[in-house]
Amino acid sequence: MVDVEIRELMQPFVLSDYQVQEVYSRFCLEIEKGLRRNTHEQASTKCFPTYVQDLPTGDEMGKYLALDLGGTNFRVLLVTLKGHHEATVESQIYAVPKDLMVGPGVELFDHIAECLAKFVAKHDMHNAFLPLGFTFSFPCIQLGLREAKLTRWTKGFKCPGVEGEDVGLMLHDAIQRRGDAEIAVVALLNDTTGTLMSCAHRNPDCRVGVIVGTGCNACYVEHVDNVDLLDTDFKRAQKQVIVNVEWGAFGDHGQLEFVRTDYDREVDRKSINRSEQLFEKMTSGMYLGELVRLVLLRALERNKIFKLNTKRAAFVAVLQKNVDIFETKYISEVEADSFPEFPNTRRIVRQLFGVEKATVEDCQKLKYICECVTRRAATFVAIGISGLINKIIDRRVVVGIDGSVYRYHPKFDGYIREMMQKLVKPGKEFDIMLSEDGSGRGAALVAAVASKTK
Repeated sequence: MVDVEIRELMQPFVLSDYQVQEVYSRFCLEIEKGLRRNTHEQASTKCFPTYVQDLPTGDEMGKYLALDLGGTNFRVLLVTLKGHHEATVESQIYAVPKDLMVGPGVELFDHIAECLAKFVAKHDMHNAFLPLGFTFSFPCIQLGLREAKLTRWTKGFKCPGVEGEDVGLMLHDAIQRRGDAEIAVVALLNDTTGTLMSCAHRNPDCRVGVIVGTGCNACYVEHVDNVDLLDTDFKRAQKQVIVNVEWGAFGDHGQLEFVRTDYDREVDRKSINRSEQLFEKMTSGMYLGELVRLVLLRALERNKIFKLNTKRAAFVAVLQKNVDIFETKYISEVEADSFPEFPNTRRIVRQLFGVEKATVEDCQKLKYICECVTRRAATFVAIGISGLINKIIDRRVVVGIDGSVYRYHPKFDGYIREMMQKLVKPGKEFDIMLSEDGSGRGAALVAAVASKTK
């Protein structure tokens, strides 16, 4: 059992039933505002139509390239679709150097084009015509299947000359400047759409795609009549379209102030995109570890944890000086730990803070801090997913999820399901599936479906 002091400290992270229901109601209202033309500007969740209208049938065939950019690394994939819901994937990960994350946008896309050319040459396909699906996991206004304008950078990127520009065209131009590969950018999507498509390839009931990784976002299948931003011609020709919710920005207009903590405000104050992506800052892997660091620092300063440790002053100094020292991966390791040995927790506090002999009680307290931060994040994600499921007309809905937090945290899936049981309408049936290989295969499937439609 964790003592009263730590429970009181963590109380702001424990959401009441009223708070959960209120966040749910506010989220659903924002979705409606995002979908309607006359309220779209005021909505924090923009609900951009993706122009991806067809889900995969499983009989797609051919070779397709996929490019997946959404963080400090990007992946290039060669996906061979074989029909019968089968595919083989060959991929390579390339780094985005720190200086390119904040340098001129043209240089970033030139770097990507160079890596694409190397990948194609390595697979001896420089003479082949290769349709490419580009997963670009940043907030965009989609103008068509191949056109999307970046509205703002997130996740530590700040390249000038890209915001407001068509990123599909920027990639196309970078490929053309090299002129050493026959690559056609046929579809532009974000990682949530890729996740939905990848899961729908294996399960035709998939209607929602979610990412809980470095960032946090979702998309879902919506009837075209409910999407005001689509033009009449598109609506006449299609019945459904995938909508990119951009729920990371939920709360940017004050909707979450009643559940935000001092720690959330501190994380936001030190971020490069202050007052933006507030929901994402409470749910995604980029920020959860920092939230734990701030709570741990407060607990130490108030003498609520590691009370008997002789190196407390040094411990506090390390926490104060080193922002982001407590990486989100440590949360997963601490929560996976076994009582009373706590081998992971003891190793982490020894490595990071030089604490040689952590007591069982201190390990329990740190685990409880991690649990409260993670459970709140999972609760918010469950609120969003439930709101989308309840909006979809299908009785059975499968949710495809990917991202490092969901994939590697031992209890995140359980936390989400627990809350969804309370929020999903009676009569609805839901399930969650892990996206098999992230958004790479999904991007290739969008390219395949787009080529087929063409």
